[in-house]
Amino acid sequence: MIKFTLFVLVALCSVVSTSFGQDALPNTKALKFEGEIDSILVAGVDRFLLKKIDESAATRSAKWKRAPTDAGAYDRSISPNRERLKHILGMRDARVPFPGPQLMATTEHNSLLAANSQIEVHIVSWPVAGDIRAEGLLLKPKGRGPTANVVVVPDASQTPEDLAGLTSGNGSPIAKTLAECGCQVVVPVIVDRQRNQFEWNGRRVDVTNREFLYRSAFELGRHLTGYEVQKILACVDWFEKSSPSLKVGVGGWGDGAMLALYASAIDNRIDSVLASGYFQSRNKMWDEPLDRNVFGLLSEFGDAEVASMMAGRGLIIESTIGPESSSSGGAGGPYTLASAAPDSTQQEFDRAVKLVGSEELTNEFSIVKSESPFSKVAVDGLLRQLGSTIPESSGEDVKLTQELPNSTERMKRTMHDIDRHNQLVLRESPFVRKEFMRNLDTSSIDAYEKSVAEYRNVFYDKVIGRFDDKVLPFNARTRKAYDNDKWIGYEVVLDVFPEVIAYGLLLIPKDLKPNERRPVVVCQHGLEGRPQDVIGEESYHYYKAFAAKLAEQGFVTFAPQNLYRHQDRFRTLQRKANSIGKTLFSIITPQHQQIVDWLQTQAFVDPHRIGFYGLSYGGKTAMRVPALVTDYKFSICSADFNEWVDKNASTRNPRSYVWSGEYEIFEFDLGSTFNYAEMAALIAPRPFMVERGHFDGVADDETVGWEFAKVRHLYQGKLKIGDRCEIEWFDGPHTINGKGTFDFIYRHLDWPVP
Repeated sequence: MIKFTLFVLVALCSVVSTSFGQDALPNTKALKFEGEIDSILVAGVDRFLLKKIDESAATRSAKWKRAPTDAGAYDRSISPNRERLKHILGMRDARVPFPGPQLMATTEHNSLLAANSQIEVHIVSWPVAGDIRAEGLLLKPKGRGPTANVVVVPDASQTPEDLAGLTSGNGSPIAKTLAECGCQVVVPVIVDRQRNQFEWNGRRVDVTNREFLYRSAFELGRHLTGYEVQKILACVDWFEKSSPSLKVGVGGWGDGAMLALYASAIDNRIDSVLASGYFQSRNKMWDEPLDRNVFGLLSEFGDAEVASMMAGRGLIIESTIGPESSSSGGAGGPYTLASAAPDSTQQEFDRAVKLVGSEELTNEFSIVKSESPFSKVAVDGLLRQLGSTIPESSGEDVKLTQELPNSTERMKRTMHDIDRHNQLVLRESPFVRKEFMRNLDTSSIDAYEKSVAEYRNVFYDKVIGRFDDKVLPFNARTRKAYDNDKWIGYEVVLDVFPEVIAYGLLLIPKDLKPNERRPVVVCQHGLEGRPQDVIGEESYHYYKAFAAKLAEQGFVTFAPQNLYRHQDRFRTLQRKANSIGKTLFSIITPQHQQIVDWLQTQAFVDPHRIGFYGLSYGGKTAMRVPALVTDYKFSICSADFNEWVDKNASTRNPRSYVWSGEYEIFEFDLGSTFNYAEMAALIAPRPFMVERGHFDGVADDETVGWEFAKVRHLYQGKLKIGDRCEIEWFDGPHTINGKGTFDFIYRHLDWPVP
């Protein structure tokens, strides 16, 4: 009888082994992809995102509720859109009131920089917000009061002196022309796109000046664009106080036109705007300089929508050559700046008029085509809308009374002010996040789970970005790729969205018994990795083949292919996603949900015992995906957990991503919402663990301990579930240690220690 029973058991095990020994898993199709599947995955996501961008214009109209009966009613109807635009431009800080610009004089010279018989040009500065000050030029008509007030905004390639006719270089002297026509004109300095220009806290980084400031600001819910719009609106504040009866205009070329349009859309005190060499479809904003990356812009605002917010006021779009340059990136984002095609400008202008839907409210809208910026027709149109005279120019030069300002030192001051403000916002951000999380109810586990669900939705919808698309059927395709003494490995491909797949390696232990359901550990690789890295000798120094080792100890393991692959190919995916209010994790999260859902259908998987373990960029996934995919029973973050907001936004921390080439890493407004402690709160009350090597260059031990202490306090101090929260410190570098974490896995997946 004993021999017969043993024979039956051996036979049954043989049947199980045979069923997993075929070229494809049972109930799946044969996988026939050729070439690198990770490359196929990235290419599919790219097509998916480009299609979503193309569709964005058609979906924006649902977010606009207009009442085009008269200018006042229209303006009130778009108030929510205006507030939303201010939010995504990071305009969070109140402007500082001031009686008038400060004339910048020293003991050696006064503020007068230049003059002719008609105008004076003064060097000025004025407060903006926080510690940020603006510098620039003030051009005043001589011997008479101004007929209008105008802010002329340079492109990033221009200085105020270029537009005041004080140099022989870049651009039309529009500020001089307007001042000679009776306007009081302010020309602010905006940050340029010089590369690697300044040393910052003893370090340099090969990015443009604009991208350098953008990085910190973006993480903190601010934006360099928003700061510069505030510089314009601070002038408008002064105009309103000093000469409330005069009309206000704003104009610019390239970046200056962009800033002028945003300022005019946000502030209805601006009566007229002249935007030259910029206006077009923004569907390729992901290819523009990274400092123009505005999170969620195309979900609500193309150039047409921004222009339509000028309804009832004056709008002149000049279709002409724009600034042109390109960069392969260095440590920063590659970009291309090209002139807008005239057809694109015309189509976007027509769309703006159609959006308003009232001829009466667009009778001051016009489009001018010219061979060069600030043509006479365009400038005359602006002057007419401002009620100013249009005399013939005398052609008289403006003569310098002193040397031109040192533009290099002035740019350094400009950048220092903005960086200092960013760093102050960073220091205040823990208090902002604490207030943001105040509605978490820790009175009981049940109460906590109810209250944290709302924060989970905010994280998904507002920070990560959630696609509303229905997930496709699995359409599972598999192919046997490995077969050794301990386990069999299959490549698995699942459909997620149209063009989007999930791909990974599934390892099934050979000692699996009939009808047995095993726990699963999903094992995530890091930057530029592949699933193969976590199962063998390749990249062993990082991963220690941890997925294979867990399979040898009886776990089913699944190693997904992450999107962090193929350098700029994946990094531009982040830029494309950002334009419509999404991120890489908007794709990665549903990929993981689809993987987990499919695993739960497999007869050899215990659907209630699936955990997550990721290293490095996989550790970033460990903080975000299990926070949203609640089927994961636990999450282990290895070689990544730290004070994440500081690591992204600090220009003092030598380990900050401000200094590195990972230009896609920045996530909008985490500073006000979810640092790693807050992300861990979304994982709670499920078990959570950190694996930390003392010599891991990701962060310093003290910043890891600082952030983990908040998590520990939540689990033990408030929820009284300290046995579910651990950190293992070990003497080692950026690597899997696989000791305390393995014990954690055995315990929380209820698996015997070997």
